[in-house]
Formats: sequence, C-alpha cells, structure tokens
Amino acid sequence: MFFASDNWAGAADPVAESLSRHAKGMSPAYGTSDLDRRLEQRFNELFETELEVFFVGTGTAANSLALSAVNRPGGFVLCHRDAHLIEDECGAPEFFTSGARLAPITGDLGRVCPRALQKQLRRFDPNFVHHGQPMAVSITQATEVGTVYDVDQLNEISGIVHDYGLPLHMDGARFANALVHLDLTPAEMTWKAGVDVLSFGGTKNGCWCAEAVIFFRPELAKQMPFIRKRAAQLFSKTRFIAAQFHAYLDDDLWLGLAKHANEMATRLAEGIEQSSTGELAWKNQTNEVFVILPKSEAERLQDAGARFYPWPAPNDPNLELPDGHSMYRLVTSFCTDPSEIEQFLKLLW
Repeated sequence: MFFASDNWAGAADPVAESLSRHAKGMSPAYGTSDLDRRLEQRFNELFETELEVFFVGTGTAANSLALSAVNRPGGFVLCHRDAHLIEDECGAPEFFTSGARLAPITGDLGRVCPRALQKQLRRFDPNFVHHGQPMAVSITQATEVGTVYDVDQLNEISGIVHDYGLPLHMDGARFANALVHLDLTPAEMTWKAGVDVLSFGGTKNGCWCAEAVIFFRPELAKQMPFIRKRAAQLFSKTRFIAAQFHAYLDDDLWLGLAKHANEMATRLAEGIEQSSTGELAWKNQTNEVFVILPKSEAERLQDAGARFYPWPAPNDPNLELPDGHSMYRLVTSFCTDPSEIEQFLKLLW
C-alpha cells in the first residue's frame, strides 16, 4: 500500500528497456546525437509549434533554470503561496537566479487567484527602483493539492501576465496527469493558452530521471545553453535522458500511465468517501488525494503497512480540522495496483 509519493515508483518497463537498448555502443555527447536531435523534433511535433527544449535531470533544476532564463535585476517571481517553488525547493530558484525573490499569491485549492495576482502586480511601480521588479509568474499544473487550471483559468491568468509584459511559466511536474484529466492536447494546455515556458516532468510518471525545460518563445532561451552548463545540468551522456523520453512519448505511453494513476486515485477517493472514519478534504482531479483522518486511525493504517504522509493544511478559512484529526496526502502512480487500494479501504472500513 504505497501512497507516499509517485516519486517512490520505479520506471515503466518500456523506459527501462529503452535505457538498456541505448546503453550499447558509442554516441556523440552533450546532446548532439541523432537520438537527441530526433527527440527535439518529437517535442516540436507533440506541441505543434517550433520550440526550444533543454533536457535536465530534476524538476527543481527545470524550474530554477527556466526562471533563470527570464531573470531581471531585483526580480520577483509571483507564484501560489503553497507552490513547490516556495515550499519544497530549498531556495534553489533564488540561488540559480542569483537572488530573485518569490512573491506568494493567494488562491483556493492551489490555484493562483487572478484578482490577487493583479493586485500584487499593481504594487510594483516600474519607476520605483527600491521595490525591485516582477520578472515572471509561475503556476503549477497540476497544483500541489492535486487540482488543475482549466483552459479558461489559464487564459485569464496569462492575459493578466502578458498585460504586464511578463512571461508565464508552468511547473509541469505532473503535467501528464493534468492533461489527461482535462482531455486537452499539449498545445491547448500550454502555448495556445498563453504559457511561455514549461517545466515538463517525466520522472513522477514512469521515467527514471527525465525532465525538460521548453520555451514556446525561443527568444527567451537565448542564454539557456550557458545557464544549463553553469548549473551542471548539461549531461555528457544526454542520450540516456533522450532514450527515456522516446519510450515515454511513443504510442502515448505517458498518457496511459497518467490515466492509470488518476483512475487509481479516483477509486481510492471514492472508497474514502464511503468510509465512516475518513473524509476528503476536497475532490481530487489528478493522482493526489487529500484526506482528513483521526490521528489514531492514521497511525493504525500506517502500522498495518500503508505508506502515506501527513500534510500541512492550507491557509483556507473554510477548512477546519476537528480536534484529534490531521490532513494526510495519498498519491497513486502509474504502477499502483488495484489490490493496494482494496487492501487499504478494507482496513479503513
């Protein structure tokens, strides 16, 4: 019963097989192999546009280097107050941007509130040097609480961001999970909705170690080759990242893996709703389920072998935890077996 994180999951069989297959022989280094070049073209086709793509090893690197590429002196990145950028990256965005700051924005269920975003942007007078200047807005898709922005919400936010002459960055660590929930194309969920830079995640959804920074406005990527090299993210044997992504994208494997993870989360959430002890904090849309449990019940489940983490409750005035209760996060993955859910629910009921 492994619901701690989709980071606990291994690699999908086709990804592992592709790594093994491309481990033999010689190949040009530093992203210059035929395999790398074919993958770059594959991303152009996938997103239906000419773009610039840079492969890196971690999601933290993808986010941090994406923001480094659009950095400004005295820069601020505006993002949700519970975003991974603020909460879980150990200051890496600030470090790699040489000191850019993160300005938190409010919003329900992990999504930036457009009104709050506009209010915060109005605070910055471009002629007042002491406050610094906005350099980008970042949103997370799917969010840190398992929800998604629909197309209308994306268009509303990107319209505000572009009115201020800023780029919109999307942290897509669980990009595939959001995409299959919304039933959109990659283009519809990104550049067609105003996204300028994307951190495209594969590691949480069946890859071994594969992330990409995608620029839909290539002029923003001018310094990215040097930024990536300086950050020690230009791997000499980039063919191994390329090999993962080739298998990941072929025959829509990535969408099938995400669909399975989402379906397992829905099955888990429906079972929790029917229980007498568990309560959903909000309805899941992707592969993360947030549940309110008595602390004693959570301990009993964990003692029985279930793996999941306590989670800090968001700053939401409408959410109150009863005495003796806490919030917990349960995450399904591409390799979650239905029997794990059945076993967990049997214990919960």
